[in-house]
Amino acid sequence: MNIQEYADREMLAIDVANALAGELEAALLHNDTVALAVPGGTTPGPIFDSLCAADLEWDRVRVLPTDERCVPADHERSNERLIRERLLTNRASVAQFIPLYVPGTEPEAALPEVESLIAPVLPLSVLVLGMGEDMHTASLFPGMEGLAKALDSQAPTLIVARTDVQPEARISLTAPVLDGALSKHLVIYGQAKRDVLEKAMSMPPEEAPIAAILSGVTVHWAE
Repeated sequence: MNIQEYADREMLAIDVANALAGELEAALLHNDTVALAVPGGTTPGPIFDSLCAADLEWDRVRVLPTDERCVPADHERSNERLIRERLLTNRASVAQFIPLYVPGTEPEAALPEVESLIAPVLPLSVLVLGMGEDMHTASLFPGMEGLAKALDSQAPTLIVARTDVQPEARISLTAPVLDGALSKHLVIYGQAKRDVLEKAMSMPPEEAPIAAILSGVTVHWAE
């Protein structure tokens, strides 16, 4: 694990966007299409604002969320909404988006269809993750039902996550898919999350799911 510190969040966003663009460009030299998996939430927005202007062959890039809430794409809690508004714009507007949630269908029933769309783009070329102070990443939460399955080396591509602390079901990429990305980035802000991350390094993934993807990851941190 490599930790890069930044003077402020604005500098972090610009530098991470440049790094992601460089990695995507390099991946496109050797592949017809490449996959970029990104989180929702407030953290990646400024990164997307810079990345969307990168001069890449975006029509060969497949963008997918690391996880998704089972809500309509125009819902304020939808990761797809953030990704479309902040990343799939400017030059990146021609990238192909792969949604994890199929509206009007029970999430478990839709998994085979979604997995069939994701399978051709694996392994992920570039992955961006966030982390909660409870040490969750994507929608892999400590103590949730099905976590052991999501962490297993033979896990399927996707899992439906349901927890008592979240108002809706979620669909998440599983740990082997996340950890198998060719390039992995974790973006965190504030001393509290840095302390949590350092604690997670010595914990089992069952208690700290973020620990399942720390090998070879580049951590980008600003106060």
